[in-house]
Amino acid sequence: MTDVASKHDHDSTTGHDLTSTDVEQRVEWAPAEPARKKRRLGLWIGIPVGVVVAGAAAASFFLIAPGTTIGGVPVGFLTPGAAAAAVQDRLEVTTVTLGDGGQSVSGEDLGAQVDATALAASAFDARPAWNVTQWFGDPIAAPVSLDAETATTALRDAAGDLYVEPTPASVTFDGASYTVSPDVAGAGVDPEAARAGLQGAFDAGDTAAVIDPQLTPVSSLTTTASAEETAASLNAMLDGVGFYVGDERTVPVDRDVAASWITVGTAADGSFEVTADPAAIQPIVDTLPGLIDRAPVDGVVFANASGTVIDDSDAALDGRTLQSTDGIAAGFAEQLATGDAAYRLPVDVVPVATQTITRLLEVDLGEQRLYLKENGAVVDSWLVSTGRPGADTQTGHYTIGWKTPLQDMKGTAADSGKSYVQPDVKWAMYFNGDQAFHGVYWHSNWGNQMSAGCVGMPDSRAAQIYDWAVAGTDVWVHS
Repeated sequence: MTDVASKHDHDSTTGHDLTSTDVEQRVEWAPAEPARKKRRLGLWIGIPVGVVVAGAAAASFFLIAPGTTIGGVPVGFLTPGAAAAAVQDRLEVTTVTLGDGGQSVSGEDLGAQVDATALAASAFDARPAWNVTQWFGDPIAAPVSLDAETATTALRDAAGDLYVEPTPASVTFDGASYTVSPDVAGAGVDPEAARAGLQGAFDAGDTAAVIDPQLTPVSSLTTTASAEETAASLNAMLDGVGFYVGDERTVPVDRDVAASWITVGTAADGSFEVTADPAAIQPIVDTLPGLIDRAPVDGVVFANASGTVIDDSDAALDGRTLQSTDGIAAGFAEQLATGDAAYRLPVDVVPVATQTITRLLEVDLGEQRLYLKENGAVVDSWLVSTGRPGADTQTGHYTIGWKTPLQDMKGTAADSGKSYVQPDVKWAMYFNGDQAFHGVYWHSNWGNQMSAGCVGMPDSRAAQIYDWAVAGTDVWVHS
């Protein structure tokens, strides 16, 4: 044991010699070498495959099932957002050619649209990638629509000689009124034929189609109905065009003059636009002060005893002054463009006084005299001849009714009782049935009862009260 213990060995790991003690200790404390384990290749290989499978499973919750197509566009293993973009992109680049060798237009040119976002969302909801039963299902229909205005423009540009421009309706002034020339339809490639061709190519997964360029009527944007409505509005304007003070058309404007101010055009959408030229209106505006300004005039109205006005032909006339002509031409032009042809002028009004007069024809049978009174005061008087006994002029309060400057009158002779006709009696004013004031040329016995009931007087006096007393003037006959 001593020899063994004292034997020197060399430790190749440290470069030092080992003593027996070192060897002994090493032998005594070194653990036994463990048994070599079997290599589990399946586990090491299985870990990355599991990661892949787990990732695919997770992705299946966000992707559309493989084999899914929207129209003719494959969208399997795409997110709904990517699927929507793919569908829209394919549609926009798909082209339609108008006949063999004709011009081509793309879906984008035609304003083609599908509801790609909704279709993709619906595809994902119905066919998620995790649901293997939905893999490779039937194509999902994707109806294609066209923007009408965009498609019409693109097909018109591509059609060349096939396209016939429609004739728009028009509105013109013929010297008296506005008249209408109706629109005439043109011809162009049927947008529905282009849409159907685009739909067929899109559904088949193709990016091009050739169609028969079928023609269809092309309506004008400027229609006859719109022209008739505009002409009616313009003619209504011409009926009342002018410068107004209040509701009075103080300065009318001739129809042809007003029409010379107006221009009828069309907007981009085909509607009619009416404009007016302030410079053309200005010459008439310059004349307005002389036509509008006036001095005030005091007036008189006549009333009956109850206060009712029976004649206002001499009523007061307010004075007025046009404030300014600044801005009138521009303002009127703006109004005309909106269909308003009544321009109300800014004026200062000078009010005036109006006198009310009540007149009365008073017949005093006892005096055989007629009194003319104004507001109770006598302004004139003269002798008359009233009805003789048996043909009395009846007492009472009356008013003047029918008036006539000349007529034949019938009467009854006092001595014979026979009827007669008195021709050419002047200035008759009836107040009580067939009793009247009138002129008498066949006698001059004034102040005596001579008539068959009327109140007679010289023709000159009858003419005087004929002008003095309007219909409705009060009459009072008393003893």
